[in-house]
Amino acid sequence: MAGSLNKVMLIGNLGADPEIRSFQNGGKVANLRLATTERWKKDGQQQERTEWHTVAVFSEGLVSVCERFLRKGSKVYIEGKLRTRKWQDQQGQDRYSTEVVLQGFDGTLTMLDGAQGGS
Repeated sequence: MAGSLNKVMLIGNLGADPEIRSFQNGGKVANLRLATTERWKKDGQQQERTEWHTVAVFSEGLVSVCERFLRKGSKVYIEGKLRTRKWQDQQGQDRYSTEVVLQGFDGTLTMLDGAQGGS
């Protein structure tokens, strides 16, 4: 197979309201915390595991949707790419964060529970 693929598709619920930040150049980013939960039965007992995902939305139109319509509990479908960034903490130690990035035409965000958010 030629080439490679970096694609993430998630359906989950927001764990907090979107955090919107503005850049000096006038651009914005929406940061989301998305929970996905697996449920299964083991020995007759209901089991579940929740994973938390950090999502960064850079597409101007999608940032506007996040800002206007999404709230804690909103169910969303997102499609983006994994990106790892390097940064330094207050002690000067290198740290790494991996997040799902929605940017340009590669990013998709679909609200699954209407514009009211959910719980």
